[in-house]
Amino acid sequence: MENVHLVPGEEEDDLYTGYNDYNPTFDSEDLQNDVGFQQAVRTSHGRRPPMTAKYPGTAIGGRPIGTAYGSRIPVGTAMGRPMTGAVQDGAARPMTAVRAAGYSSSIARGSVFDPLGQSKGPAPPLERQNEDTPEEKIKILEKKVNDLIEESCLAHARGDLQLSLEKAKEAGRKERALVRQREQTGTSDHINLDLTYSVLFNLANQYANNDMYTEALNTYQVIVKNKMFNNAGRLKVNMANIYFKQKNYTKAIKFYRMALDQISNAHNAMRIKIMQNIGVVFIHMGQYSDAITSFEYIMGESPNIKTGFNLILCYYAIGDRERMKKAFQKLICVPLGIDDEDKYIPANDDPHANMVIEAIKNDKLHQMERERKALAEKYIMTSAKLIAPAIESSFAAGFDWCVDMVKGSQYVELANDLEINKAITYLRQRDFKQAVETLKMFEKKDSRVKSAAATNLSFLYFLEKDYEQADRYAELAMSADRYNPAALINKGNTVFVKEDYEKAAEFYKEALRNDSSCTEALYNLGLTYKRLGRLEEALDCFLKLHAILRNSAQVMYQLANLYEMLEDPHQAIEWLMQLTSVTPTDAQVLAKLGDLYDNEGDKSQAFQYYYESYRYFPSNISVIEWLGAYYIDTQFCEKAIQYFDRATLIQPTQVKWQLMVASCYRRSGNYQKALETYKDIHRKFPENVECLRFLVRLCTDMGLKEVQDYATKLKKVEKMKEIREQRVRSGRESSARGRREGSAGSGSSSSPINTPPLRASVSRSEAKYSPVLQQGRDSGQSNHGTSAKGERISIKLKTLPGSNEPYEASTHQEIDASYADPLGPQMQRPKTAAKKRTEEDEFADEELGDDLLPE
Repeated sequence: MENVHLVPGEEEDDLYTGYNDYNPTFDSEDLQNDVGFQQAVRTSHGRRPPMTAKYPGTAIGGRPIGTAYGSRIPVGTAMGRPMTGAVQDGAARPMTAVRAAGYSSSIARGSVFDPLGQSKGPAPPLERQNEDTPEEKIKILEKKVNDLIEESCLAHARGDLQLSLEKAKEAGRKERALVRQREQTGTSDHINLDLTYSVLFNLANQYANNDMYTEALNTYQVIVKNKMFNNAGRLKVNMANIYFKQKNYTKAIKFYRMALDQISNAHNAMRIKIMQNIGVVFIHMGQYSDAITSFEYIMGESPNIKTGFNLILCYYAIGDRERMKKAFQKLICVPLGIDDEDKYIPANDDPHANMVIEAIKNDKLHQMERERKALAEKYIMTSAKLIAPAIESSFAAGFDWCVDMVKGSQYVELANDLEINKAITYLRQRDFKQAVETLKMFEKKDSRVKSAAATNLSFLYFLEKDYEQADRYAELAMSADRYNPAALINKGNTVFVKEDYEKAAEFYKEALRNDSSCTEALYNLGLTYKRLGRLEEALDCFLKLHAILRNSAQVMYQLANLYEMLEDPHQAIEWLMQLTSVTPTDAQVLAKLGDLYDNEGDKSQAFQYYYESYRYFPSNISVIEWLGAYYIDTQFCEKAIQYFDRATLIQPTQVKWQLMVASCYRRSGNYQKALETYKDIHRKFPENVECLRFLVRLCTDMGLKEVQDYATKLKKVEKMKEIREQRVRSGRESSARGRREGSAGSGSSSSPINTPPLRASVSRSEAKYSPVLQQGRDSGQSNHGTSAKGERISIKLKTLPGSNEPYEASTHQEIDASYADPLGPQMQRPKTAAKKRTEEDEFADEELGDDLLPE
């Protein structure tokens, strides 16, 4: 038993001490050799109850003690003394005469010792506060007001301005109800002024956000006039901002100055911002001297980029050269507060440091630094381009001065960009020689600048159609920076004009791999596929481009043209309809829509779009011809006359339009006007056979004496025409005979003499929307050409002559069926018409008839 320790030798403070200690009692591996254990097993030594005198009553609670019979009897005393008496009538014998507090003298059979009453279940919940009390109602109402203010702010952050205003108004109503309740309960001294201020301030902000400026000003006025609100005078800045939006500049300046007076010098940043706003208002009022005063104060106290730029604008407005120079020098000296970019470059092989640099390389702080630097560079470049022509006698000298100043500042890398801008300025002034010379200075610079200069040079030479030089500088730009997409595009363009479309497509694809957002490369690739006849791939390119440039007129037109080439007119019409929503006054697009509807057989829609095209551009001959033919087809010859008159004004040397006018008069029954028109045509074109034939016919039918004169002239003109044609035929036969003899004499086959050279067949659409020559080039206004198939007109005039064919010709049956007798059906013909038919009359009956026969 020397190894058995049932009870600790001494009482310890920590109840959990010893739990991790090794107890040999539980070592069952050597129990057979344990003398104490074997003795306890063989005798009743192990069944005796343990000593419990040293255990405190509270520590063991209801610890059951084993008896010799193995039963478990609960302890009845504080010291754990077992009961020895018999149980009578269900109650145990009391252990002592004195009853202890919290204990019962009679314990029921089977009951458990529970001095803390844990067997009765959980304690009842705490009593809820009464919400009917006035103070509790006030607290609940205050919480509702705060919740409404928070919901209003969140709605504004989501962009739901209407909901934010409604929540702000509701918060105002709840807050007024809260104040009334305070007054009724006599606790007006405990009104929460901060809550009132928050409600009014949020309401005024939401009014201003919803452009309800009058209500916002009234609400701000309520806050400002209440002396109990601390620092309410600062809100006059918000009121001034509202007056500025309303273009009430006088009141805006007044309130800005009132707010400036109420802000102490300790808040210098706020004072600087208000002074900057005052200067901007003075610029809008045209008071540049007052604006200069504000900006100069700011540049002396706390200079910043925006103020320096505004100061340069003011000096430029008043034309002060010297002060412009000083302001530019101040601008480039403004500290940006940006760390050096070198800290983002790994300097050693420390992996931990490299991981940190990689983590902060593109974090929010670095992005903000880049944006601030880009904004500063933009302001400096804009200022230099603005003042360069003004500070010196020439813009070149002004640019040189700005470049010298920039080279000595923290923006050294901008000097090369200014030089390139100098060359671009030469381009705008159409001084291409100076632009080329300026750009050639960069051939020995670093790779980035060299690539940019060579790209622009390639573009210039391409515009001048010097494709060899353009190709050379494109190669130079690519060798300086292979990842320059603009250089790759220019190289692709030089290959494109050589009709090596497969190679051009490779350059455009490489440009897209370097910059997937390069729209110029994607557009040119689509045109290249179109030339190669790979229409589906071209369509895919332009659909991708449309997803990037939603309102690009050129892209929409190319899509419509491709669908037309794919013989899907409905899709072509759909894209042209979208195009008209972007450029509603483009006459060529409207004419193309009319052509497509005409091919589909919808004459009314075709007429509508052709008429709109004529209204915007009344000089398109094909549109005029279609409209005139449409009116003739619908038997409204009088309306067709105005269109052919317009064509006569556009092409006065073309006799066919004047003949059409005369024909319209004749078809409408106005024979006298037709005769006068034919006579006028004969005076202008005395050798026109068609005009003489009509004059002979009309004079014959109307019984006029001039018929013999016109018949004689007609014979002479026809005789001269036959002689001329005979000479032409004989000349062609002799030249052909000479060629045959020459080829026979040479004994070898050769190409025909004077064969015209091959030309690239460029459709009007591709000529208009040629490959983009430089990244970022402005496409200009949309003026779309027609498709590669060309404009087709379905209602054609059979009698529109070619160079050698007669203007009007039909069969004799058509004459009898459609030619109207000028004297009417009930009257006899004049005697001159009933006499023996002459040879001229027979010839006229054979050749003349109804001249306008639409298909």
